Amino acid sequence: MPPLYCAYHPDRETTLRCNRCEKPICPQCAILTPTGYRCPDCVREIQRKFDTAEWYDYPVAFVIAALLSGIGNVLAAFLGFWGLFVALVAGYAIAEGTRKATRKRRSAWLYRSTAVGAVVGSLPFLLPGFLLLLAGLDEGNLVAFYPLILQGLYTFLVATTAYQRLKGLVL
Repeated sequence: MPPLYCAYHPDRETTLRCNRCEKPICPQCAILTPTGYRCPDCVREIQRKFDTAEWYDYPVAFVIAALLSGIGNVLAAFLGFWGLFVALVAGYAIAEGTRKATRKRRSAWLYRSTAVGAVVGSLPFLLPGFLLLLAGLDEGNLVAFYPLILQGLYTFLVATTAYQRLKGLVL
């Protein structure tokens, strides 16, 4: 039996084959799936079937995320430290609102545009803190940094919660 060579690296000898198309692949090209090793072409083809978002879903997701993040930020600002729990609820609401508005279509870029929208919705609340910081507040006054730190944590939590919820991580 003649030796097999990787379809993507013709100089590498291999005994491994894609379990879908039987194309010879080297260990570097092999992608482990729940059903065995697949070649990059088969994995790409399968992923295309799961990316169902339309072009207009991206701006819709961005706007919904920005608006809901801003609304949640207003509430979180009144609650201080406890507002961080609002970030988790707002992230969940953003994910569910986006999912409903896009009719459950999905795409990795749709999740990313939602997360970016959540960050952009928080920026108006982060900018005043940064401006005060740049204005040269007394360096020994750490209390002035507290609202900025809370806003930063809110922004991080709301964006990551929305992203992970849309991506499929269920808490």
